[in-house]
Amino acid sequence: MVAEVFTRGHGRVALIARGARRPASAVRGLMQPFTPLLLSWFGKSELKTLHAAEWQGGLLVPQGRALMCGFYLNELLLRLLARGDAHTALYDCYAGTLERLTDVAGSSESERAACFERILRGFEKGLLAEIGYGATFDVDADGGVAIEANARYVFQPERGAVRAAGQPGCPVSGQTLLDLASDRFDRPATLAEAKTLMRTLINHTLGAKPLYTRQLLRELTDLNP
Repeated sequence: MVAEVFTRGHGRVALIARGARRPASAVRGLMQPFTPLLLSWFGKSELKTLHAAEWQGGLLVPQGRALMCGFYLNELLLRLLARGDAHTALYDCYAGTLERLTDVAGSSESERAACFERILRGFEKGLLAEIGYGATFDVDADGGVAIEANARYVFQPERGAVRAAGQPGCPVSGQTLLDLASDRFDRPATLAEAKTLMRTLINHTLGAKPLYTRQLLRELTDLNP
């Protein structure tokens, strides 16, 4: 089998795990999503050969909605990261995000759903910044002046935020842009607009091919009354 792994020191790595599906394999059962492992491999090509894998423990596997959110994070990493590029800060952010997803609590389904959304928006913003899309949310792209909380803007992926005034782009309020710049997602309007804006930026980066887990998350949300 071929496993895609995300490592702290080497980034995304593709490994051939020979015989991993055999009943007597030492790594059978270890090569699972979200499993923290100590790995060694060899090979000079882009596709490495797994030498050994040792379970490290210390991470609870997400369940239910958190599991789907975790798969969404994994798909983003697979689609947006090049193999062999180390992203230590992003790795730590990913591990922390998984922990927060497993710890989500709330007195109602709507509260838990909002908490999941806040966690995902923060990760998306950090991921885009890590791969070189360091969007500026607190300055107008046209005049270089500070964003006004009460004004309306559109966000253009290639430029940034500009005054709405009939221009193409993703509509967004000035307050949402300021909240994004400060990593504040508590305001419901900010959370809703940030979701649309992050989707626009990610789609721009990905191109035409859709994210499968995004569709699954949407269907899961539609099933809830």
